[in-house]
Amino acid sequence: MRKLIVFLIVLGVLLVALDRVAVAGVERDLANRIAAASDLSGTPTVEIEGIPFLTQAVSGHYPEVRFNLGTLTYGGVPVKNLRGAAYDVTAPLTDVLQNRADVRAGRVTVSGTLTRATIDKYAPRGVKISGNGRRLVASGEVTVGVRKVQFNAEMRVVVTDGAIRLQAEKIEGVPDQLAGFVGYTIPFKGGLPFDVKITGVENVADGLEFSAEASDVPIRG
Repeated sequence: MRKLIVFLIVLGVLLVALDRVAVAGVERDLANRIAAASDLSGTPTVEIEGIPFLTQAVSGHYPEVRFNLGTLTYGGVPVKNLRGAAYDVTAPLTDVLQNRADVRAGRVTVSGTLTRATIDKYAPRGVKISGNGRRLVASGEVTVGVRKVQFNAEMRVVVTDGAIRLQAEKIEGVPDQLAGFVGYTIPFKGGLPFDVKITGVENVADGLEFSAEASDVPIRG
């Protein structure tokens, strides 16, 4: 009986060790694929959720894979703390071991932050953007007739055509009709990783945090 117990303990330890070795190998492969898809020069942090891992590896299905890409620049726009998750990832173990490209995610979500410096950088000339984490305010001057008039405006943030747009909603110092002329877009020329589309944006302490997602995403090496 004692030998059986010892055997089971040793077997359990070996299975745990094998599980950790296997997860490290697949995480490394997925990290390389995600780096290639994101045009990274380095390797992102990747973590496969759920245990035991071997059960997922044998089935070739991973319910959730989280990754952190750090701070990157897309289409000239710096994005801070770009991170995300791939859900319902299909990665047959034989494909992973042989470095084949048949790895796919049912859905990928990505989020990141545009700092206040980035938001201000894209503002129209002569316009300054500030905020407190709850709202954004623009201040500057516009030309009314032959005069330049100082104004302050509260900015509304919306998502339009895959880009983030800031538009004056409340304006002080000039007629309300001019609010429509105080606005600008922060475009992501060339798109974001995995061709995700921006679905939402909100004010945070650091600036603007956006969320984006895509479906049926290939994760090619």
